[in-house]
Amino acid sequence: MNSVFENPEWLNYHHLRHFWMIARHRSMTRAAAKLKISQSTLSGRVALEYADTIFTSGHELMTRFRQSGQNRQRILRIGAVGPLSKNLQFDFIQPILADTRTKVVVVAGALDELTRQLQEHKLDLVLSNIPLRADQEQNIFNHLLGEVPVFLVGGKKVKLSAAGFPVFLRDVPLFLPSRQSDVRADFDLILANAGIEPFVHAEVDDMALLRLLALSGEGLALVSKIVVERELQSSKIKFMLRVPGLAEKYYALTVRKRFQNAWLAEIVEAFRARLKELAAT
Repeated sequence: MNSVFENPEWLNYHHLRHFWMIARHRSMTRAAAKLKISQSTLSGRVALEYADTIFTSGHELMTRFRQSGQNRQRILRIGAVGPLSKNLQFDFIQPILADTRTKVVVVAGALDELTRQLQEHKLDLVLSNIPLRADQEQNIFNHLLGEVPVFLVGGKKVKLSAAGFPVFLRDVPLFLPSRQSDVRADFDLILANAGIEPFVHAEVDDMALLRLLALSGEGLALVSKIVVERELQSSKIKFMLRVPGLAEKYYALTVRKRFQNAWLAEIVEAFRARLKELAAT
């Protein structure tokens, strides 16, 4: 008897397809006509989303069976939380692109949507600057990638008062990340402890926009160093002050406690080294 590996076309999920067709056509009669079988007593609505996922995975599995070992293409599916720095995403992906056998798929979105796709195995990992609490998703794990210093930066020179940080910020326009950010919460606490009511000129959850605001010369932006890394050596940055004790943490979220895929583990470790280097320089 031939095994499924010798005849991969056997992997067509006959029974599950019946569920899928019923849900797609919203009628057992139409589904039965399409399938050329009698009406089924099974209801498929609850199986629709899972069927889509399984058929996609099955197609990829059969494709891999057909490919030789040398020509096989590896696919890495990465979710990126919407506000996450594009520089950080690029730094994570760039070393992977050197391997022509690898295809990278990046999906941006809200954390709850990305974790749902992670649970459904549509994503291999999710990059985030926000960890998941244990009471949110018990089967998803936070892997700390590293932490990067946070700075106040601007496109115009700002005079420091004799009192220094944070007192000099009393009348300075600030561009801050949204209150969902852990960095924003820590920064607000620093100012509150100093009795300072900040002049918040803009509040955004997009790091690319925050970088542009920093360069505008209209105020100071609170950003992780990686957000403005490429501008630090240019004349665009006129003011830069590291916020004492403040750093932004980055995580890789997975459905496993450990990276069982050695290839993925190597990518993560290389990126951890990259963040350490960035924090030290």
